[in-house]
Amino acid sequence: MARDDEDFERRPDPDALLALSDKESKGKLCVFLGAAPGVGKTYAMLARAQAAKAEGVDVVVGVAETHGRAETQALLNGLETLPRRKCDYRGRIIEEFDIDAALARKPQLILVDELAHTNAPDSRHPKRWQDVEELLDVGIDIWTTLNVQHLESLADVVSRVTGVAVRETVPDRVLQNAADVILVDITPEELLQRLKDGKVYVPETARRATQNFFTPRNLTALRELALRRTADRVDDQMVDFLRQGAIEGPWATAERLLVCVGRDANSEAVVRAGARLATALNATWIALYVERAGQEEESAEVVRSVDQALRLAERLGAEIARTPGDDLAGEALRFARRENITQIVLGRSRARPFSRLLRRSLTDEILRRSTDIAVHVVVQEDSPPQSRQARKLPTLSQTWLGFGGAAVSVLMTVLVGYGLERWLGLVNPSVIFLLPVVLCTVWLGMWSAIIAAVLSFFACDFFFFSPRYELTISQPQEFLTLVVALVVAVITGMLASKMRTYAQNMRQRSQAVQSLFEFSRKLSTIATPDDILWASTLQIQKAGEASSVIMLIPEEGGLKVSAAWPPVDRMDAGELAAARWALEKAEPAGWRTDTLPNVRFQFRPLATARGVVAVCGIEPKTPEEPLSAATESTISSLIEQTAIAIDRSMLVGESVKAAALEENEKLRTILLSALSHDLRTPLTSITGAVTSLRELGEKLPLEDRKDLLLSIEEEAGRLSRFIANMLDMSRIESGALAPRSDLVDVAEVIRSVLERAKRTFSGKDTSISIAPDLPPIRGDANLLGQVLFNLIDNAHKYGGPAGAIVHARREGGDVVITVTDEGPGVKAADLERIFEKFYRSGRVDGRKAGTGLGLSICRGLVSAMGGTIVAQSPAARRRGTRLIMRFPAARESKRGVAA
Repeated sequence: MARDDEDFERRPDPDALLALSDKESKGKLCVFLGAAPGVGKTYAMLARAQAAKAEGVDVVVGVAETHGRAETQALLNGLETLPRRKCDYRGRIIEEFDIDAALARKPQLILVDELAHTNAPDSRHPKRWQDVEELLDVGIDIWTTLNVQHLESLADVVSRVTGVAVRETVPDRVLQNAADVILVDITPEELLQRLKDGKVYVPETARRATQNFFTPRNLTALRELALRRTADRVDDQMVDFLRQGAIEGPWATAERLLVCVGRDANSEAVVRAGARLATALNATWIALYVERAGQEEESAEVVRSVDQALRLAERLGAEIARTPGDDLAGEALRFARRENITQIVLGRSRARPFSRLLRRSLTDEILRRSTDIAVHVVVQEDSPPQSRQARKLPTLSQTWLGFGGAAVSVLMTVLVGYGLERWLGLVNPSVIFLLPVVLCTVWLGMWSAIIAAVLSFFACDFFFFSPRYELTISQPQEFLTLVVALVVAVITGMLASKMRTYAQNMRQRSQAVQSLFEFSRKLSTIATPDDILWASTLQIQKAGEASSVIMLIPEEGGLKVSAAWPPVDRMDAGELAAARWALEKAEPAGWRTDTLPNVRFQFRPLATARGVVAVCGIEPKTPEEPLSAATESTISSLIEQTAIAIDRSMLVGESVKAAALEENEKLRTILLSALSHDLRTPLTSITGAVTSLRELGEKLPLEDRKDLLLSIEEEAGRLSRFIANMLDMSRIESGALAPRSDLVDVAEVIRSVLERAKRTFSGKDTSISIAPDLPPIRGDANLLGQVLFNLIDNAHKYGGPAGAIVHARREGGDVVITVTDEGPGVKAADLERIFEKFYRSGRVDGRKAGTGLGLSICRGLVSAMGGTIVAQSPAARRRGTRLIMRFPAARESKRGVAA
């Protein structure tokens, strides 16, 4: 079994194998890394490319910046070079790398110089390293060059060292994912000599460079950064090889320290000693805390000690890790080998002499089992002896309950023993006294089990061993039996108690996982940000038994309480300052942190890929004690899920806005298209008629002049109606339309519109039918006339030669006005859409007519007067369209006057 566990531990890391598989499916990236410009990166890359071409590799130069250096330019001879893409940038033509040409050519290897280059604005990707990633994804190998100051994590360091701001950066992951990193290095003196010789810049530029960037101090610092980053990259590559091949470390190529954080007060001293050692060795280090699986809930003192030690390690630059395990030493060593740790730092265990007889201390066990990793033991001679962690003693009520339960269970066992002895002739009933011990362990805990074991010892002797009813043992074997039974009972009780504790912990963890799952499912169904905030606040308060508050950033800036439970009246200045710190610095602030620790809340950032979107504040129920590890883990998970839900809600809102903007853009395009046509057509007709009248004048017959003047009049009227429609739509959408509420004689309005239509639509027939008992309506006569005119115009456009039919009648308490044509009609699916802006369903003379505003304006005007308008098709004989307007009739007073 142990062998199987060992084989399992030595299996290849699945994550490492997946990463290797992913890399093998892509092209390989080789980076020629230099400390500064002029060290010869491009030269080294081209020289290797010539060698690769001589070996038969399909090599293509995508872009190579020679900067006019003759020796570098000479290396391009014989290499295929892709033509560059020319683009206009601020009035001048520049040449950029053509990624499409590279994808079309798809060579085995392509050279792309200056990885940190920023592309022209019209390029597919803003940065050249993004072009490189796209080429790698299709399986093309790439060689490129990079200066160390362009790495994103080192840009601020280089700026502080050299005083020169670095504006073009490359993410560190690009270098980490590279298959090979080749360091191109020369001494600062040699580089300065190259500058003097004019091999880097022209003389004037070289002189200014040596006075600013290219100084011995700056070049030495950059060279050190390049050497260290290359060594780190090689070390990471070696760790990947170890994990892929299931090879246990450590390989002492670079120092990596592991600091073991314990449960005592000396852990901070161990952490500081580990930080000093890591600084002296210039090594990376990890602070590890191993949680014993199945142990009882840790006390507040232990949680506080561990929390403080880990936070101190994080401030000192360590990585933080927590891992569960029964075998503390074995788990720590497995972690060390997995992370390629070369040295372990831990404190000296101060175990009591009796404990040392039973088992080795953690320090002794690691020293014994660590055969390939150096171990540093930190000893504080002047520190007081470590106080043993006080066990949680039972209360008085728990003591009496445990004692009573043990006594009752032992008494019941005695009665059972008498029954078994009488009916079955049981000779030695000591075995059955294990039963009360186990029962007390399961139901009442460890203390009750110990009491039950002792009472069972005496009860078995008193009631069943001769001489009976005396606490006397006559035979040695009887004494041995009782002692063995007592030991077995105690051991059984301890194991059962441990299993009970383990089961309770597992049940609590299961409940926490179930709670997180339910919360995650609830968040997936919530769409509005307010609901997300309130659900999260309530869940965090329930999980941590603490007051919780979530603060969002409103559009006007600052922080505002968006949800809180229990309700929070106000936040004082210190709390607001801590919340702003958490927002701006993306790190916790407030209670039990290093920033404003006296504030009652602990504020934590809700961070997403786009940054910190909100701040969550937690006020513990007992400020004197830290949150337990389980509560801390649950709250952290809830905060992460809340951040994701808020981010998702913001993305949904942004997608809605984007959709609205896209729709507005479409409407704008349609409007511009309609404007360009519907303005140009009448203007063209008017211009042509005016030109003919001006040039020919009296030469034209009188009838032709009349026709031209009539055409001018008609087209001008058409243009006027079009502009009026646009103004009406603008008034309707802005809410500026305020119709009058006068008594309107519908019959009179219809007749006046008919006269106007006859003059405007000459040659088009319009008939009317008005009921004799038609009552007046409340509204605006001018707007009603405009609506009727637009409907008649629409009927003439789409109704064919038959013209339009206007009918007005009374139906109950409403006045109904219909305008009918005998055209091809409207599809049932489009009966409502024809009232939308810019929608045009019919065609006139083979093209779509109008702007699609007429019916939309009609609905807006009718609604403003308190009426409704709908479309019906077919209207009669399976043809035509009928537009139906319905207005409430004006009420009549007792004197017969409409009210």
